[in-house]
Amino acid sequence: MIKKLSFFISIILFGSAFGQKDKEQLQKQNADLKKQISSLNATLNQTKQESKLSIAYLNAVNQKLALREKVYNNTQKEKRFIEDDIYKRQLEINKNNRELEVLRKNYAEILVKAYKTKGVQNKVTFILSSKNIGEALNRIEYLKRYSEYQDKKAAEISNKATEIKKNISLKKKSVTEKDNLLLTQKKDLSTIEVERKQKQQLLDEFKKNEVQLTAELRQKQAQQKSLQKQIANIIAEEIRLAKAKEEAERKAEAERKRLADIAAKKEKERIEAENRAKLAAAEAERKRAENEAKRANELAAKKVEEERKLAETNKAVEKKEAAERASREAAERVKAANEKLAAAKANEAVVNKKNDDAKDEAEKKVMKSYGVGSTVGSNFADNKGRIGFPVERGTVTHRFGRQPHPVFKNIVEENTGIKIAVTKGTKARCVFPGVVSTIQVINGSRTVFVKHGNYFTVYSNLANTLVKANQQVSAGTLIGEVGSDFDDSITLDFQIWNGENPVDPLGWVSY
Repeated sequence: MIKKLSFFISIILFGSAFGQKDKEQLQKQNADLKKQISSLNATLNQTKQESKLSIAYLNAVNQKLALREKVYNNTQKEKRFIEDDIYKRQLEINKNNRELEVLRKNYAEILVKAYKTKGVQNKVTFILSSKNIGEALNRIEYLKRYSEYQDKKAAEISNKATEIKKNISLKKKSVTEKDNLLLTQKKDLSTIEVERKQKQQLLDEFKKNEVQLTAELRQKQAQQKSLQKQIANIIAEEIRLAKAKEEAERKAEAERKRLADIAAKKEKERIEAENRAKLAAAEAERKRAENEAKRANELAAKKVEEERKLAETNKAVEKKEAAERASREAAERVKAANEKLAAAKANEAVVNKKNDDAKDEAEKKVMKSYGVGSTVGSNFADNKGRIGFPVERGTVTHRFGRQPHPVFKNIVEENTGIKIAVTKGTKARCVFPGVVSTIQVINGSRTVFVKHGNYFTVYSNLANTLVKANQQVSAGTLIGEVGSDFDDSITLDFQIWNGENPVDPLGWVSY
């Protein structure tokens, strides 16, 4: 039974180590959530002043309520961790009390036994009654160990009592922590109820003004459809112009290449003519060196043959020595001729290389002067998912594609981009390097188109612009200040197009 209980306690202790870590993570998460709630409150205060009956305001209310509920749920989990800790402490206190009871019982038995053993009570008599010195020494050692044993048992009782006090103190601390947490939780629950009522009041306001808001929404949808059509037409025209420009550029490139080839050929012929004398001289020098080397080799071979025949006929020593000397001189001439030939070949190679290098350099200069081979690329597609967000801070209120209205279920929106609610004065910024292809005024607001190779990013509903057409822009370049939407909320309409096809921006930006 005791073994089973010890195993159960060890399981609880093992779990509590992870519980403490989880509790700390929950506390940290709640602190971050409360910061987000505080930020949302500031946004809501401003949005409320601008327009209460807006999707941006409703989304912010929903988001804040979701954060409140997450904080409450985290607090519930934290409370369970504290309750587990209280239960664990109580188990430890019960276990320590049982151990203390056993220690006290054992210590009492030791004292009773010591009292009954007279010799132990009267230590001097116990030692002096020994039969010899050896027995006396053994009794002294026994008394010493017995005394240490008693002290050890007394210390164990004292330590166990201290441990019980510590666990009781920790349990009280956890109980206090739980009580404080319950108070906080009660306040949070009260706040959630208030905010739920506020949300319901807001929804009631939407319903109350349903006719007016629905009419405005229908009008806005018509404007949005017109805007999307105009954007699609503008992009199609941009692509058509880009293709025409590319075709014209291709033809111009081909013509430049043709003229450049003619000019390069003439320049190479001029260089060839200038170096012709040097090339001819180097070639002639090489041929002379080859002839000299050939004659020297033939002469050397002849001398070697004469030396061999002279040795065979056993003629005079003087003639033999003269033949050997002639053979050595011939070998030296062969060596000199070969060295001269090698130098001539090297010189010819140097002259030829200089000539070729001069022609290559001349060709490059001619091609550059005619503007041949200059291209500009884009790696927009390679950065999918890592492209910057078009505003520093904002909330996505309308997503890409076919989306139901969050209040009026009979209204469905078809979006070719996303809408981002921002605070007044927020400036849209370019998400990737490119070129401003055009700026258009559509439905009274400005729309900026930025070209990134085959892709376009579109920034609509701008009150003003900070860039101009054909301007090179970088990631982060300010495009313009975001303007008011039909419900007076400050909203940026942001789109990404792959050629003539819109794509979901949230799949591309780092959000």
